[in-house]
Amino acid sequence: MCGIVGWIDFRRDLRQETPALRRMTRTMSLRGPDAEGMWTGPHTALGHRRLSIIDLEGGTQPAIARHGPYDEPVVLVYSGEVYNFQELRGTLMARGHRFTTRSDTEVVLRAYLEWGASCVERFNGMFAFAIWDASREELLLARDRIGVKPLYYHAYPGGLLFASEPKGIMASPLFTPVVGEESLPILFNARLSLPGETPLRGLREVRPGHLVRFSRAGASEFPYWRLVSREHRDDLKTTVGTVRELFEDVVDRQLVADVPRSAMLSGGLDSTIMSALAHRSLTKAGEGPLNTFSVEFAGDDSDFKPTELRPEPDGPYARLAARHLGTRHHDIVLETADVIGALPAARRARDLPSLGQFDTSMYLLFKEIRRHSTVALSGEAADEVFGGYPWFHDERLVRRDRFPWIGDAPRLADCFAPDLHRRVRPADAEHDRYLTLKAEVPRLPGETGLNARMREVMYFSLKGPLTYLLDRKDRMSMAVGLEVRVPYCDHRLIEYVWNVPWEMKNADGHWKSLLRLAFADILPQATLDRAKSGYPGTHDPAYEAEVMRSIDKILTDRSSPLFGVFDPQRVEDLTRAGSRTMTWLNASHLLLPILEVDAWMRAYGVTLA
Repeated sequence: MCGIVGWIDFRRDLRQETPALRRMTRTMSLRGPDAEGMWTGPHTALGHRRLSIIDLEGGTQPAIARHGPYDEPVVLVYSGEVYNFQELRGTLMARGHRFTTRSDTEVVLRAYLEWGASCVERFNGMFAFAIWDASREELLLARDRIGVKPLYYHAYPGGLLFASEPKGIMASPLFTPVVGEESLPILFNARLSLPGETPLRGLREVRPGHLVRFSRAGASEFPYWRLVSREHRDDLKTTVGTVRELFEDVVDRQLVADVPRSAMLSGGLDSTIMSALAHRSLTKAGEGPLNTFSVEFAGDDSDFKPTELRPEPDGPYARLAARHLGTRHHDIVLETADVIGALPAARRARDLPSLGQFDTSMYLLFKEIRRHSTVALSGEAADEVFGGYPWFHDERLVRRDRFPWIGDAPRLADCFAPDLHRRVRPADAEHDRYLTLKAEVPRLPGETGLNARMREVMYFSLKGPLTYLLDRKDRMSMAVGLEVRVPYCDHRLIEYVWNVPWEMKNADGHWKSLLRLAFADILPQATLDRAKSGYPGTHDPAYEAEVMRSIDKILTDRSSPLFGVFDPQRVEDLTRAGSRTMTWLNASHLLLPILEVDAWMRAYGVTLA
C-alpha cells in the first residue's frame, strides 16, 4: 500500500520542477513510511511513497520499463494490491516477459506492456495507479472496480495534477481550494456525492471502475467495469454454496502478504465470518492464531443509548466470537480525552471534512492494530451487498421515491440562511442526485415489484454510503501505515450476489440470509441471532456538550469561513427538536459537520464562492 502523486504539463519542462514534486510526494509520507521515489521527464513528474507489503526488498517505485521502436520509458506509480498477481505473472512469463522482483507492482507494469489499458480488466484487487507512456505521450489513471483505493485529479489547460489524497494536489500552487455554493449540500452530507464528485471546484476523483486518459488532446474518462443484471438461475442451495465457495477464496487471496495480518472483529455476522476464515487459513499455514481487534468506549456501561442502527455495544459479542473462534483478541477501550486529542491527526488524514469522533476512534483503533500487524481485514460492503441495513427492511422507506438511507431524517442543509437556501435549493440538489443514480441502475428486463425496487435501493447504497465508508477506512488506516483489505468488496462476489433475487437474500426470514446459511456451521449462535449494529461511537454527555458549545461559537464568529451560511435560529430549532433517527444519534451528531467543515476550511485555506 502506498501514496502516489504526479504532474503532467505539456507547456513546461518538469525536469526543472523537482522541488515542487518533492513537496507533493512528501504529503503522502504517512501512506508510505518505508521509502520514497521520484521520476521526471520532459513533461512528466511522478512521485511515490511506499508501505512495503509484498517483496519487501523489491518492488520499489516508480517502476520503469522501456518499449517501442525508440526504447522509450513506461513509468508506473501504484497503490494497492492485485490479489491474482501470481496467476498473471505466470501468464505473462508464458508470453515472454521476464521478472526481476516478486512484487505485484512489476506484474501491473508488465500487464500494461502486454495488454495496454485493458490490463485492468484482468486485475482482482484494490488499486489506484498512474502509467506514463512516453511513446504515446499519454497518462493513464486507473481505479479499482469498487473504489477501495482513492485517486484524485485536477485538469487544467495543458496539464493535470493527481494524487492519492487531495493534499497532494493542494500542495501545488496550480490548485486553489474553493467551494462553490452549488456544492454546499454535498459538503455537509458527503453521502450525497455522485461518483467522482468532490465539493472542491476543479477537483475530481477517478470514478470506481473507470480509467482516465490524459494527453495533449485533454482528459477523458471512461468505464472498464459495470454491474450487469442477469437472470439468477441457481436454486437456494446452489446459491448458498456458491457464496461460501467464493468468499472462502476471497479471504484466502487477501491474506497473501510478507508481513503480519490481523482482522477487525465486532462480533457481528460479517466480521465474525471473515475472521473465522482468516483464522482457519493462518492456523493451517502455521501462522496463527489470528489477532483480532474491537473498539469500545469508557463509560458505555452507563452512557450507551440504543438506536435502530446501533442497538447494543459490540464488546460482549466480540469477546464471545473471539473465544469461539480461538483468535488472540484485543479490546481497545478509548477515553473521551483520547478521542478529542486525536482530532487534529484524524482531520489531517481525512483532507476533506471529517466525521469527528467516528474518524478519531477509527484512527486510534488502527494505530493500535499497527503495533501488531501491517495488514488488517475489515468487513465493509457486506451490508450493502447482502442487504443488512435497517432501511432495506422498512417498507415505508423502501417504497418512497428518495434515498432510503436518509429517509425522513432532518437535513442540515435545511438550516441554511434563507437567501442561501433559495439559491442552492438543497432539496432539489438531493433529488437530482437521486434521479441521476436511479437512471444508472442496471435493470433486469421484465423485473417488477419489490425485486426491481430493491435493485435500485441496493445500487444507491453501493454508490453513496459505501463509498464514504471506504474513503474513511482508507484515510484513517493509511495515516498510521496500515493496509486494510475489504474482502466483501471482491468484484466477483458482488457480481454474483447482485443478481440474487431479494426474496432469496432473505430466505430464512433474517437479514443477510445468504451469509447466515452459508456459514452457520462455523459461527456461535449469538452471532447468528444478533441484529445489525453499526460502527460504534461515544455516548459521553460531556463530549456531546463540547461539540454543541463549539458549534454555537462558530455560528456567531465573524471570522469563521461559514459565517452567514447558517440561520442560527433554524439550527437552534433543529437542536430542540431532539431528533433521533435511524442514522443520527442526537443533535450533536447531526450538527457535527458544521464544526468539521469550519475546521477543514481554516486548515486548508478553503474559500467559499
